[in-house]
Amino acid sequence: MRINKFLADKGVASRRHADSIIEAGRVTINGVVATLGVSVEEGDVVAVDGQVLSAAEKKEEYYIMNKPKGVVCTVSDDRGRKTVMDLLPEGVGRVFPVGRLDYATEGLLILTNDGDLAFRLTHPTTEIPKTYMARIEGTLTEKDLNPIRSGVELDGILTKKCKAHIVETNKAYTKVHITITEGRNRQVRRMFESIGKNVEFLKRVSIGQLKLTGLDRGQMRPLTEQEIAYLKGL
Repeated sequence: MRINKFLADKGVASRRHADSIIEAGRVTINGVVATLGVSVEEGDVVAVDGQVLSAAEKKEEYYIMNKPKGVVCTVSDDRGRKTVMDLLPEGVGRVFPVGRLDYATEGLLILTNDGDLAFRLTHPTTEIPKTYMARIEGTLTEKDLNPIRSGVELDGILTKKCKAHIVETNKAYTKVHITITEGRNRQVRRMFESIGKNVEFLKRVSIGQLKLTGLDRGQMRPLTEQEIAYLKGL
């Protein structure tokens, strides 16, 4: 088994983040600093930051959180900012966030120690729809949304077609529900910037059919068996 998958299976981090941990020289196998792509065999002693990982089978845990803005979606932050890990209540095992919401964005976030599920949910080929409520500064019309629906150019590459519609508008702001199937950096904000509009507030309200309901900002709860089965079937 490759070392990044091993770390993900142990709930240390997602596979993607595990690679950065390995590159930083924080992982050893039998006392030797691990390198990217190396395999772990049965009986090997794996340690992260000097702490040996338990050989016991891990209990898979799955949570949904209403991430507040002003919090980063990382296990740790080198700039000293609050992370989603600081919001975990007592009794929660070693979990990590699946994907990211940027610092100023709030809403639905999944946390788990199931590396395989995290990998599937974040892989570009899965194209899982994610819906956001965006509050746009000033007025906006349905016609104004057409370029966003068709695809706008970000970093020289067109965004994929998406769904967007206005749910409320007045002279001060316009609220839009937008559903995308990609996860590019600050994508929703940059899509609106491309048509000259500023996003004042952004919240992810659903991933597929999993909706953010009944949770105050910063709160989390375990996913139900039905919700876990749904996510694994995506």
